[in-house]
Amino acid sequence: MNTKLSVNLCGIMLDNPVIPASGTFGFGHEFAPLYDINCLGALSFKGTTRAPRFGNPTPRIAECGGYGMLNAVGLQNPGVQAVADTQLPKLRQVFHKPIIANISGFDVEEYASNAAVMDQQEGVAIIEVNISCPNVHNGGMAFGTQPEAAAEVTRAVKAVTGKPVIVKLSPNVTDIVAIARACEDAGADALCLINTVLGMRIDIRRRRPVLANRYGGYSGPGIFPIALRMVNQVAQAC
Repeated sequence: MNTKLSVNLCGIMLDNPVIPASGTFGFGHEFAPLYDINCLGALSFKGTTRAPRFGNPTPRIAECGGYGMLNAVGLQNPGVQAVADTQLPKLRQVFHKPIIANISGFDVEEYASNAAVMDQQEGVAIIEVNISCPNVHNGGMAFGTQPEAAAEVTRAVKAVTGKPVIVKLSPNVTDIVAIARACEDAGADALCLINTVLGMRIDIRRRRPVLANRYGGYSGPGIFPIALRMVNQVAQAC
């Protein structure tokens, strides 16, 4: 371990703070033939739901010139049990560092159920909770846009796991500090800022959105000052 780069994340020691963002790195083992992925500090795998999901219709990726991209993949994944039975064993064969299990859900019970499955998995050190999903019992409003809903999910996940819980916040809100405080008060061990910023591109020849889903999450250099501002706001308040 390089002590100059090592960090303590929720009580878990990492050799370094480099962690590929969930959704950008698949389930990790796909990259092992290309290089030694154990150079990473930890790995957060693709967001996982209870049932398998094909994701959104295509096209669901749109480049934004030289300044980033939009994605509307739609949480494509094989389902939490398939991840536990197939993907995690493959990853543990090639990756010997802490694994962060990213879970999603469309109601509070699904979040808790997915967390309970991941709580039992060898090698999973931390559970990361993506609260950018729409709440099907509350008109489709994302859990991460309301302090009460964010806190409810956090409490439900904490109740079924003894592992550290990181809540991943959405930037598409009016007051991220209130949501961060609600998650902290509900027992979150850490917060992840931020998820992608909602955006859109138009095909001017067809006069239609580029993405089949119309809107997508923007990622790229342009979100850095937004993320930095929100990190500072939350750090100052919490």
